[in-house]
Amino acid sequence: MTANRGISGCRAVVCVLVLWSLCPVPAAIAGAGKIFIDLGRGPVLVRVPASYDPETPTPLVMLLHGYGATGRTQEAYMQFAPIADEFGYIYLHPEGLEDPLGNQYWNGTDACCDFFGGMTDDSGYLRALIEAIRQKLNVDDRRVYIVGHSNGGFMSYRMACDHSDIVAAIVSLAGATFLDTRDCSPTEPVHVLQIHGTLDTTIFYGGGCLANCYPGAVQTVETWAGYDGCAIVGDDSSKPIDIDARIPGNETVITIYDTDCAPGGSAQLWTIVGGGHIPNLTDDFSRQVVEFLYAHPKPNQTDGDLDGDGTVGVKDLLILLGSWGPCDDCADCPADLDDDCTVGVKDLLILLGNWG
Repeated sequence: MTANRGISGCRAVVCVLVLWSLCPVPAAIAGAGKIFIDLGRGPVLVRVPASYDPETPTPLVMLLHGYGATGRTQEAYMQFAPIADEFGYIYLHPEGLEDPLGNQYWNGTDACCDFFGGMTDDSGYLRALIEAIRQKLNVDDRRVYIVGHSNGGFMSYRMACDHSDIVAAIVSLAGATFLDTRDCSPTEPVHVLQIHGTLDTTIFYGGGCLANCYPGAVQTVETWAGYDGCAIVGDDSSKPIDIDARIPGNETVITIYDTDCAPGGSAQLWTIVGGGHIPNLTDDFSRQVVEFLYAHPKPNQTDGDLDGDGTVGVKDLLILLGSWGPCDDCADCPADLDDDCTVGVKDLLILLGNWG
């Protein structure tokens, strides 16, 4: 994928929905600790960051591989393990089951990628993995995140549809949500980031069909903006960024849907202009993704009880007013009740609406 990531020859390999088995896998990165969770499919390695404190809630990041890939090869491509200690998140990249062709897959949406009708309950399995980790480690309930590529991207949307009560945000690279909105019924808002190349010839930027048809990148993001109660008006005023090292300059255009969203919801589209299904990821890619995730937790559940006395009153109002303005740390800003990284009028209205 990218010479910058030390897997030079394999970066050029393009197979149907990412067949990664030819790529070498680097040695495992030593971490502060690890546990194994086995729910009947074999042990899943869960990395525990060096900063982990049983008394402190810790974010969790789950990476989902593409069709025909494995968790290890997906990690070798995206490289979230090397920065897990720096950001302090629990990390895992579980494995899907094999189909009759010997390719590992996730039963994501009706389009991808249960091509042989196995009807595997991967959604329930991944939810159970998260719950099992929560029993062993102090997971931050506001910061459970899922990242997926291709089939893993489809599966990340499935998780957001089925388990919006625990999933704070997802990032999909070259995946898509359900085409039929009736197939997805999130009970809570979920922050969504879709990353997609305009020249993707496997999962088309404008939509297409596999087992069934799937929406394009814009339709996917606007569908989730609708689920999240956002105005379907994208803001593309942000500066472009560099995601694909093979394309000169800052080729990726950012479009944000975060106006009038329900607390805990927003949608973004990062369009890699000229990018394909397997972008030549820059060294900063994983960091950019984690920074997006950390800036998008589930909303505070205090609804204005900032001093923790069980009542929303004058003390809480004074705390909120004292925090007025942009947050210094988006992930640690209790008065930011609508999670837009700014304490302002919307937060004041939430607090006043819960007075007493």
